[in-house]
Amino acid sequence: MDNRTVTSGLLFESSDWNFDTLSRTYDAIEEVALNDLGLDVYPNQMEIISSEQMLDAYSSIGMPLMYRHWSFGKHFVHEEQAYRTGRRGLAYELVINSNPCISYLMEENTMAMQALVTAHAAFGHNHFFKNNYLFQQWTDAAAILNYMEFAKGYITRCEEMHGLTAVEAILDSAHAIMDQSVFRYRRPPRLSLARERERIRERLEYEERTFNDLWRTLPQRNEANSSEVDRELLERKKSLNLPEENLLYFLEKNSLILEPWQREILRIVRIVAQYFYPQRQTKVMNEGCATFVHYTIMNTLFDRGQLSEGAMLEMLASHSNVVFQPSFDDPRFSSINPYALGFAMMQDIQRICTEPTSEDRDWFPDMAGNGDWRGTLKEAWANHRDESFILQYLSPALMRKMRMFVLDDESSSKHYQVSAIHDERGYENVRAVLAANLDVGANQPDIQVADVDLLGDRHLRLQHTIHDGVVLSEGSRDATMRHIRRLWGYDVSLAGVDGRSGRVVYEASIGEL
Repeated sequence: MDNRTVTSGLLFESSDWNFDTLSRTYDAIEEVALNDLGLDVYPNQMEIISSEQMLDAYSSIGMPLMYRHWSFGKHFVHEEQAYRTGRRGLAYELVINSNPCISYLMEENTMAMQALVTAHAAFGHNHFFKNNYLFQQWTDAAAILNYMEFAKGYITRCEEMHGLTAVEAILDSAHAIMDQSVFRYRRPPRLSLARERERIRERLEYEERTFNDLWRTLPQRNEANSSEVDRELLERKKSLNLPEENLLYFLEKNSLILEPWQREILRIVRIVAQYFYPQRQTKVMNEGCATFVHYTIMNTLFDRGQLSEGAMLEMLASHSNVVFQPSFDDPRFSSINPYALGFAMMQDIQRICTEPTSEDRDWFPDMAGNGDWRGTLKEAWANHRDESFILQYLSPALMRKMRMFVLDDESSSKHYQVSAIHDERGYENVRAVLAANLDVGANQPDIQVADVDLLGDRHLRLQHTIHDGVVLSEGSRDATMRHIRRLWGYDVSLAGVDGRSGRVVYEASIGEL
């Protein structure tokens, strides 16, 4: 330990780090996070990894125990080339929503950056994972790492038994419909390794039978009048719980051509998709929470004399890069930076709670001037996703500061139209449009299993509910349908239906491959 550091009261002075310095800095960060901010976190587990290990981790969608797939290798090569040639930097950290919460820090980081990312990941993200209602309802932090280890081992055994090509073909098709394979309204069961192994054994025994009991319980097809046909359709949909939004779940349970190991791979892929679904709904809030936490903790340590000016300047430079938001007319602009928006909203809530204006009191009467910005933020972090958070907390002051406005882009018009500016009606519209743009459920194509006649031609009928006239790209649509056809084994069709009028806009089908 450096005696000069201890005497000066600084946590560190050099850019080099060792485990004593990391431990001392972690303790100081923890004290501020728990006692000043009042955060509630899972136990932390800190891991130091190389840049190549960091590349490998987030090339496989951020899971260190992920199974193998060629797409992860392709992503790794792309990211590595960009990193080595200086066209892209690496994430300074990676954090896993698990209990204990695992934070991976890059060994190439300076000590100042290790402090920053410890506050960001081990306490900011950690608190959000543990307390936000979406993560509490839809993920099982205590079981996910054990399940991923089980899944990785299971797929490896499948590769040994059935061949790499066969396993990758199933994974390719499963990954193609991964985004349409989550439960948005029905909560999935909790993970249990003992139950998973028992269920696999039961599935193998079941598959050895020569009949499908579900088929036996369905009404038999016969010549009937239209009323009987309608009744048969209703009974069939009831028996199969149709419509079904989770495509992999339906295929896992009802495909007639899949072997037990293939069904298990579909289950693994949809569980991974479900695990990441809350993160897709809370990008602004999650990153905003973590950024606000690291900014507040670092400034508190600096004010206490525990960080040097040099370390603070390095942290602020990195922080500024993270929250940089190009203006709409900047060539670098592509969309609103979730880090920038989330952090700005957290700071704005703090301001409204402590130094409200008359406008703030009109818009946020329950929050303005309450003095409890910590409690207000923790309540928001716990009870909202991006859409509802923006609808409730985005203020006119912040809209003006970030120069927000709304453009209407009508396909029938040659020009854009500015439809909302900084006036009373405009603020409401800006907030509503931004919230809608961040609503994962509204922006993800709504494709569900509408019908299938297991006793007839076994034709699988899907329905795409079209919102705001946005149809699927024909190329990617047909490619995805071929993957579904491969998993189903029989003809697959897709009807695009207008969500308002119910009119069929298009129909597509895939027959024998």
